[in-house]
Amino acid sequence: MSDPSYAAFYRHSVESPEAFWAEQAQGIAWQRPWGQVLDRSNPPFAAWFVGGLTNLCHNAVDRHLADRAEQAALVYVSTETGQERTYSYADLHREVQIMAASLQSLGVSQGDRVLIYMPMIPEAVFAMLACVRLGAVHSVVFGGFASVSLAARIDDARPKVIVSADAGSRGGKVMPYKPLLDDALRLSQHPPAQVIVVDRGLADWARQPGRDESYGDLRARHALAKVPCVWVESTHPSYILYTSGTTGKPKGVQRDTGGYAVALHLSMRVIYGGKPGETFFCTSDIGWVVGHSYIVYAPLLTGMTTILFEGTPVRPDAAVFWRVAQQYRVNLLFSAPTAMRVLRRHDPALLQRHDLSALRAIFLAGEPLDEPTGRWVAESLGKPVVDNYWQTETGWPILATPQGFADVASRPGSPGVSMPGYKVCLRNETDGAPVAAGEKGVVAMDWPLPPGCLQTIWGDDARFVQTYWSTYPNRQVYSTFDWGRQDADGYLYILGRTDDVINVAGHRLGTREIEESISAHPAVAEVAVVGVQDALKGQAAWAFVVLRPGQIDAAAAQQASIAAHVDAQLGAVARPQRICLVTALPKTRSGKMLRRAIQAICEGRDPGDLTTLEDPLALQQIPDAIARP
Repeated sequence: MSDPSYAAFYRHSVESPEAFWAEQAQGIAWQRPWGQVLDRSNPPFAAWFVGGLTNLCHNAVDRHLADRAEQAALVYVSTETGQERTYSYADLHREVQIMAASLQSLGVSQGDRVLIYMPMIPEAVFAMLACVRLGAVHSVVFGGFASVSLAARIDDARPKVIVSADAGSRGGKVMPYKPLLDDALRLSQHPPAQVIVVDRGLADWARQPGRDESYGDLRARHALAKVPCVWVESTHPSYILYTSGTTGKPKGVQRDTGGYAVALHLSMRVIYGGKPGETFFCTSDIGWVVGHSYIVYAPLLTGMTTILFEGTPVRPDAAVFWRVAQQYRVNLLFSAPTAMRVLRRHDPALLQRHDLSALRAIFLAGEPLDEPTGRWVAESLGKPVVDNYWQTETGWPILATPQGFADVASRPGSPGVSMPGYKVCLRNETDGAPVAAGEKGVVAMDWPLPPGCLQTIWGDDARFVQTYWSTYPNRQVYSTFDWGRQDADGYLYILGRTDDVINVAGHRLGTREIEESISAHPAVAEVAVVGVQDALKGQAAWAFVVLRPGQIDAAAAQQASIAAHVDAQLGAVARPQRICLVTALPKTRSGKMLRRAIQAICEGRDPGDLTTLEDPLALQQIPDAIARP
């Protein structure tokens, strides 16, 4: 293209998608080229690179052996056990083949499902890569899920083998996995015949003869194994990932192989500005989509070094992220706003302890990034903070400020502009008509979605259509179920879930707007705002606030000050009816705020499934705070 701007790059992606993605696919190795870039014959389904044969493991590992066999591929850092290990691309190639041979010995072949229920250890990554090497479909289940939730996922995916571990560890506390898995298998209607257990020596576990295999024994047996990649159709499923917060039957997002590889390879270059040989540190968990895409696949597809971190942001102290960044010369760091808000509550001197000269940018995603937190991180570290917005369903960012182009600057409060291939449009919630710049609308995307997005819901095409494509009859539009606002330059601002909007006496208010206002108050460390049923106004906003250290003694004065602050920023209509002070907010172990659970307690309802709750005491504070005058 003669025009090197991002605007021209983006226009090419939406005006000529077949030509654009054919160009991007040249960065991926194909055993057989595709016959059709995009099959549009069955909307809202879309099939990318139809007829092409490829393999995700080959692209992530094998193809780098010629040029970077001795480069670090995977760096494992555990502040829980004190272990740190580095695997070169050659080491990773060997370990993945051993895991693949182990799975093969238990009958796993192309198309079979393998469920991975593991902590953040290298064997979890080996298992993911081994599955796609064999053409098997992996389903990673977050290690914090309890037996009932795990059993539901087992019954939906029907795996041939489960790979697990004796235990994980968080905050220095051992969390046994095997007893939870045993209970889930007893509850399951379709338990697999084989289980592989990685014995870390953290907890005793009971072996069921004929079913349970120690990975140590399998690894010794297959230490010299050579397992070739199975070339699969581009549209062949690579993995199933169950969306968090689902109720009833789990909703398994199904991802393809070729389209996912192409999209992630583009995203690392264009969105994150990553280059081969550089180091990427994503602090997420492999149980979530961020871990799949940006701990495992995207960095390895790009020939980078990726860091696998087992620990918390504050152990042994609140400088641990920066210590890792210095030690391994991290170039790009990807974390969550929650983690940064936690760090904000600690000694600011910890931010200056380590040499971060190699670090170019910090990316924050997974939940809305409030402007005060983003500004604090940027000013404290002297590094650009890059927001980005996406979903489990999309697999890679919908909105961002692409670091591969110099002509798109970030704007406070906005995750950015549309990324390649995403035809984002804000629409009226009633009739789906586009809204004008500056007006609030539902963030939606026109069909077809770009490569890398979900193919369907595992085993349930009808649910895929009904859930994502039926919001606006007679329109092929995917709904994100998020409110947004777009300015005249195309920057979007996410205002919260459509079902989290508070309707106060006919005024529709997004929880994000109120939370951002309260977060900007100098005494506030964290906040969660929920809509609570109100007999007079329909709903009322209640805010649960964690004050910064040193502010608690003047609690009543701070409550009044926060209310006045919201009045000044958003008007009296947005002032929370109640401002309740707590010392911690209930979150999942991945850092997601449990606003639905808070709302349920406020309304006297059952808070529902809390299997991923990190600290039960945090939730117990909510009724106590409500009871105080």
